[in-house]
Amino acid sequence: MATNPSTRHDTHATTASGGWSTKRIATTALFCAVAAIATLFIEFPILPGVTFLKYDPSAIVALVAGFAFGPATGVVVSVLPYLVHIATQSGLYGTFMAIVATLSLVLPASLIYQRNTSFKGALVGMGVGAIVCLVATIAANIVVTPLYMGAPRETVIGMIVPVLLPFNALKIALNCVITALVYKPLSKALQD
Repeated sequence: MATNPSTRHDTHATTASGGWSTKRIATTALFCAVAAIATLFIEFPILPGVTFLKYDPSAIVALVAGFAFGPATGVVVSVLPYLVHIATQSGLYGTFMAIVATLSLVLPASLIYQRNTSFKGALVGMGVGAIVCLVATIAANIVVTPLYMGAPRETVIGMIVPVLLPFNALKIALNCVITALVYKPLSKALQD
């Protein structure tokens, strides 16, 4: 039986003119605020002896936003909250790296989940996103980190296996596992 589009409740709905609904804009702004708070105030080292690489849970917020409201919302929440870092010690390079890391995880995951909105779809999406993110972060480190640290590219390449790969793999795993645990309860609350 077909559903009448005018009476269907759709969390991904936009206005008739193709723009976002007021509720979706407000919800996206709330996700951005929570992600900005997470990236500014909740960060800590996760690898012993490597204090310059810090984890923050803002990608969890972006993943939940992408799963709940679609890839476009995931992209907005993956980019806007990090722009505040331009004015911090992270500067332009740190901001760019944070956006690459989050966007490369959230966009593939939410695109796949949009096509298959099951737990399996979320897991497959996060698995693909994890691979894309790992490749993107290592590639971005090879290009950007020498500029940021003023170190030779060979030094950064030498850091891939002992430092960059484990840090990014652990960060991605934390983001995906925590998202898998919190998404369903949060999505129910968001639908109310």
